[in-house]
Amino acid sequence: MGEHQKVEKNKVVKIKYELYDTQTGEKLEESEYAYIHGTGAMLPGLEKALEGLKVGDEKEVELEAKEAYGEYKEELVDRVPLEAFGGQTPQKDTVYYAQTPEGEVLPFTVKDIQGNEVVIDFNHPLAGKNLKFKVKVVEVRDATPEELEHGHVHEDGHGHHHH
Repeated sequence: MGEHQKVEKNKVVKIKYELYDTQTGEKLEESEYAYIHGTGAMLPGLEKALEGLKVGDEKEVELEAKEAYGEYKEELVDRVPLEAFGGQTPQKDTVYYAQTPEGEVLPFTVKDIQGNEVVIDFNHPLAGKNLKFKVKVVEVRDATPEELEHGHVHEDGHGHHHH
């Protein structure tokens, strides 16, 4: 019975995807991802494209930067003193995590080290890029009440995946 399920609201959808930068054609990542459809966990443009697909369906979706991870914002680039890294020299192009006073964790990328200053970037690494997804639907099932309550998929025994 399960194999006739379509991708629609409150279904757990597992996809395999390959992600390309449309400008360079470079493959950026390849992965599997499970999410609850219709809860805002997924890029809206991608979610729209997957609506109504069935297991085994494949689709190519191109998203402009603003539909994907947003335009690249210069104001999210900042300079901090090297001491902020507690005596360690940060690595260029490496992602670190900052904690706000509210306890929110924000990833940022170290762009450059200039003397005693570090140039850091809070833009999403894929911000400003036009992206192409090659997606295959691997599984569709009903979300459990618990999953719906928490808004994310509980993978069997792997703890929580946070994106």
